[in-house]
Amino acid sequence: MDERRTAAIFKAFCDENRIRIIKLLRSGEKCACKLLEEIHVTQPTLSHHMKILCDAEIVVGRKEGKWIHYSISEKGVEQAKECLRQLTTLDINGKNGPCREK
Repeated sequence: MDERRTAAIFKAFCDENRIRIIKLLRSGEKCACKLLEEIHVTQPTLSHHMKILCDAEIVVGRKEGKWIHYSISEKGVEQAKECLRQLTTLDINGKNGPCREK
């Protein structure tokens, strides 16, 4: 996974409002109007947060009439888990480790 994709994933998780949104979506799909009621932000602010979550593929949106219904993306969550796993797995071959004496 490249650094740009990794940064997008971590950006999705580095804001309190986005964490609140993810927690709300754990119980299932929610309309943007319901999210607005629950996290007490303006519509443009919610749109900004949802764009970041959708760009990271942690959340997906489905348009129905004038509203968008959001849900957690299982595929995106698995990619985020794999990203974290790769970043935190020790490099036993030392390819990316500290300098070694020659």
